[in-house]
Amino acid sequence: MIRATTPTTLDDTCEITCVHPQAVQTARAALPDDDCVTRSTAFLKLVADPTRLKILSALNATELCVCDLAAVVGISESAVSHQLRLLRTGRVVTYRKEGRVAYYRLLDGHVTTLIENALEHARE
Repeated sequence: MIRATTPTTLDDTCEITCVHPQAVQTARAALPDDDCVTRSTAFLKLVADPTRLKILSALNATELCVCDLAAVVGISESAVSHQLRLLRTGRVVTYRKEGRVAYYRLLDGHVTTLIENALEHARE
């Protein structure tokens, strides 16, 4: 058995136990309810997939049909359709029909802002 002669401490941890009741109360009051947390994490999981993020990035630029999205992202139309189904169910994208063609777009400004902010953060 190997024993450490000095305790290991990290610079980003407290060295003493000290609770700040007002700060804890403020932070607890700011926590969303469990249902909101569940829906938010499901949403973030949807956009966290690399293929779906590419699809969403393309849709952030312009409205596209499944065939166009397949060409942009470089995967099959079937794979794009599967991803779009997940994104529609998760209320991330919506579509409109023009004849026999379905054109997809981001659902709303919240999704647009999230995608733009995520990509901008990654580029910094």
